[in-house]
Amino acid sequence: MANTRAFPVGIIFLTWLIAGTLDLFSACLQFVLVTGKSFVNVLLFVASGVFGTAAFSGNPAMPWLGVLFHYIIALGFTLLFFFLYPRIPEMRKIPAVSGLIYGIFVWLVMNLLILPLTNIPKGPFHLVNVLVGMTILMVAIGLPMGLMAGRFYQYKSAS
Repeated sequence: MANTRAFPVGIIFLTWLIAGTLDLFSACLQFVLVTGKSFVNVLLFVASGVFGTAAFSGNPAMPWLGVLFHYIIALGFTLLFFFLYPRIPEMRKIPAVSGLIYGIFVWLVMNLLILPLTNIPKGPFHLVNVLVGMTILMVAIGLPMGLMAGRFYQYKSAS
């Protein structure tokens, strides 16, 4: 059984940076490819969760606050994954699959719980957007978390 007492700060920090960066890069790239507009709009959108339309006022701090909020949210999901992983035996069977499923969980929590509590206006439902957004979270957030946790706990149980 995996060690549930050790809290792997270093691997959590690395996983957080990798997953948060992959997610942010993927979201920005997808936005630029679809709209042809600047990726800064993604950062402003994230900041608008707290500041509403004021995020689009031209204040140069807003994109940076969007980055900050993005990484805070990514940290929360990373901590939750590393809390759950050693405690749920099914997650350790196939770490990559656990991560992909966790990406779906992240999408559900973000879209059904967190975003409705923010100042971000609800847009129309488009299945393609749902599938793209969910896939980004599965691959950029969930998969790295599953692989990193799997590798860490596999190494810990072997030593």
